[in-house]
Amino acid sequence: MTDTENLTEEDRRHKERTRKLKTVVDARIAAAKIDKGLVLVLTGNGKGKSSSAFGMVARTLGYGRTAAVFQFIKSKVDVGERAFLSSQPGVTWENCGEGFTWETQNRQRDIAAAQAGWEKARVALADPAISLVVLDELTYLINYGYLTLEEVLPAIRNRPEMQHVVITGRAAHAEFIELADTVSKIGDEKHAFRNGIKAQPGIDL
Repeated sequence: MTDTENLTEEDRRHKERTRKLKTVVDARIAAAKIDKGLVLVLTGNGKGKSSSAFGMVARTLGYGRTAAVFQFIKSKVDVGERAFLSSQPGVTWENCGEGFTWETQNRQRDIAAAQAGWEKARVALADPAISLVVLDELTYLINYGYLTLEEVLPAIRNRPEMQHVVITGRAAHAEFIELADTVSKIGDEKHAFRNGIKAQPGIDL
């Protein structure tokens, strides 16, 4: 008696469904022939956009490759991801802002910080030795008018062939969405902060 003969009807139906699914998945994997650097956009109002990007930094390091992180807008250095990842071999981490706009209250200083940070990012986007470039909160620089798409898009389009780029931030411009290979829009259903719970180390910072 075979294992199949011992299965219940429900188990047989499950086995048949998963057999068909495996055939479809295997065919899609076999059809994926293109090998290229990706542009990923992580946008939306929900929590987790930067966290997802930093997870990709960890993955990149796991393969012995290099990553560069450019953290626009945010200025805090006492956050967990920076404390850990910036100390790892193979990671360049640049804070390219002085804080959120409601903290700085100085548009010209914010613009100067954004443009100085972008110049550093532009160099990384031309460096084939860097496997992954994270442009954290870049969407705000476009939306606030601190940088223009004409400044930013050519550097991303003309980067080394196998370099990956992650762009994070709310309200990603349609040009970023069009350029991207993968777009994730993270929704906001509920957030502890709105119930008066302060940011938690390891979770929020």
